[in-house]
Amino acid sequence: MTVRTIVRYPAPALATPCKPVATFGPDLATLQQDLVDTMRAAPGVGITAAHIGVFQRVFVLELEPGKILTYVNPEIIKSSTETMRHVEGSVSMPGITEELERPRQVTLRFQDLTGAEHEEIADGFHAVCIQHEIDQLDGIFWIKRLSKLKRDRLIRKWEKAQR
Repeated sequence: MTVRTIVRYPAPALATPCKPVATFGPDLATLQQDLVDTMRAAPGVGITAAHIGVFQRVFVLELEPGKILTYVNPEIIKSSTETMRHVEGSVSMPGITEELERPRQVTLRFQDLTGAEHEEIADGFHAVCIQHEIDQLDGIFWIKRLSKLKRDRLIRKWEKAQR
């Protein structure tokens, strides 16, 4: 439908927690399609509504070509004690990546575009992506999960790239 403008780091909007979706219908379906189009154009494997300046708890993932996963009002209800390391980045800070450690598995409760409730267990890369996007919905930009030293280094690299 529409490729939307992505909010870029260090915009204060990226620290804004999102509100739960209360209305399910055509506007939500349009938002979901705009998220998919914007994510693919970025390119990326995931994007939240907050990344395009819409502060609702919605994100999409495309971990396999053509297979779109949509999460409305997602909530992690359980995390494994086992962790894994994976390189992360953001459509709001393209070209900047760093390795983070997160739980290897999560159990997630969420709604779909119709408002129906679901629960799923995600493992590995899928679990990492869910945690990353939910952090953004909570107003936690991914670099906040890094040590101050690594975060400062990435910010300097980003600022240099923006000149």
